Amino acid sequence: MPRRAASLLRQVTIMTSSHHAPAGERIIESMIALARCSTSQRIIVAGSQSVEIMHEMKRRGFEHVAASANCGKAAGQYDVALVDWRRRTPKDLESMLDWLVGFLGPEGAVVVWMDPQKALIRQNLCSMLECRGFVVGETAIHDYGSAVSGKRYVAKPLPKAA
Repeated sequence: MPRRAASLLRQVTIMTSSHHAPAGERIIESMIALARCSTSQRIIVAGSQSVEIMHEMKRRGFEHVAASANCGKAAGQYDVALVDWRRRTPKDLESMLDWLVGFLGPEGAVVVWMDPQKALIRQNLCSMLECRGFVVGETAIHDYGSAVSGKRYVAKPLPKAA
């Protein structure tokens, strides 16, 4: 897969329904929008606030969501991974991504949320995702943080010539 993060990376701003919502709620809204989650998808949440995010998503009607603490054995059983990586190091993020990819199915998507001041880490994250078989999609940048999304690269067989 070619390393074309710069050409594939598209920046988006996600508006929330209320500018007065707490940052935690705005983070969840942004992550859900970037991953294009539906309430029927199987979702794994990882990171510092994974249990709280899992409970909030269940409150919002997402039925099949699990925190990394109670997600079972990796078997490609999840459609989406949401990672809250605030106040954590990039080195730890690489380890988390290595562990997390085993939980995602062949067309899985991942969204990683990070602190607002970490622009360099956001660029490195694109490379980290590509190295693990993801095509980098959209980003969301806010004053309270930013997120990068990626979708697993699925090579489709070429049709045979007649």
